[in-house]
Amino acid sequence: SAATPGPAFVSLAAETRTAVATATAAFHLSRKPQTLRGWACHEDGPIRPMRLHGRLAWRTADLRALLGVS
Repeated sequence: SAATPGPAFVSLAAETRTAVATATAAFHLSRKPQTLRGWACHEDGPIRPMRLHGRLAWRTADLRALLGVS
């Protein structure tokens, strides 16, 4: 049986959203989503998320700056 493809992510340079979900941010940072949730909870990561309606949103500008993407 063929493997089911995972979600497709847009390159960070082509991302048009101001902020992205935890799974997307984790993909770009090569980390597991739970790692980013830990950063949010303990406020000890290299970037901090916004909280929108009880959900985490990671600023695209912060991700680009952290990864050196223009």
